Amino acid sequence: MAEKITAVFDGRVFYPIESIALPANTRVRLSIEVLPPEKQESVSFLMTARSLNLSGPADWSTKIDKYL
Repeated sequence: MAEKITAVFDGRVFYPIESIALPANTRVRLSIEVLPPEKQESVSFLMTARSLNLSGPADWSTKIDKYL
């Protein structure tokens, strides 16, 4: 099965832009094609934070001092 995805490289790890329907720890072969600057999308901090799928208390933002 061959599938093209777009990802961002942070210097160590490739992060896919969209979700991929693969089980965790599936081995894949990557072929890298660097996109020209006009086709590269900037990745916002919020998009990156959301992609981490962090879990925690719902009141993080209102009680930040308590959790620090």
